[in-house]
Amino acid sequence: MCFFSGLTVPVSELISHFRLEQSASGFHYEPSAEWNAFSFPQTPVITNRDPGRLQLFRWGLLPSWANESSFAKFTLNAKWESLSEKPSFRPYLNQRCLIPANVFYEWQWLDSKGKQKKKYRIQVRDESVYAYAGLWNRWIDPESGHPLHTYTIITQQANELMSVIHNSKQRMPLILRPENENRWLRGETLLPNEVQLVAEVV
Repeated sequence: MCFFSGLTVPVSELISHFRLEQSASGFHYEPSAEWNAFSFPQTPVITNRDPGRLQLFRWGLLPSWANESSFAKFTLNAKWESLSEKPSFRPYLNQRCLIPANVFYEWQWLDSKGKQKKKYRIQVRDESVYAYAGLWNRWIDPESGHPLHTYTIITQQANELMSVIHNSKQRMPLILRPENENRWLRGETLLPNEVQLVAEVV
């Protein structure tokens, strides 16, 4: 799965890479070499509803029927193969987003129970910035009535490299090729092996 990710580039690089309409002074985020999904960080996203600008959404999609925000620990990732089957994700298949990043991390189990692990830092070959395919939702807190914008990162079966590294669950994030980012936002049907960038260990 993908629970540790990072984005360290300035806003200007994000705007250039994704060809956005906003100015660098119109958006601010705290770069991080490693976000832990279980701390539910606010990170930059680009949604299909507003594809010309960056926004800050919280990692961990909250479906409209969720009673409390802690439910997000179950929706940090969404399996590509079962998106249309899961009540947490099925209503949001047309609420697509890009989640910018330039590094993620996985742990390789060195024994059968995972008591010993080796951490790997992984980036995309020849691309300093990339985007995970994701889904988003605007959740209303039932107690306060305040809205919270949230997202999930879509994962797929690990490729040859990631199967060796993430040898416990053999999953990896779905990283879009730049030419397919807008296709994803437009709602086009894409297969993981058509859109996945090549990752490498650094």
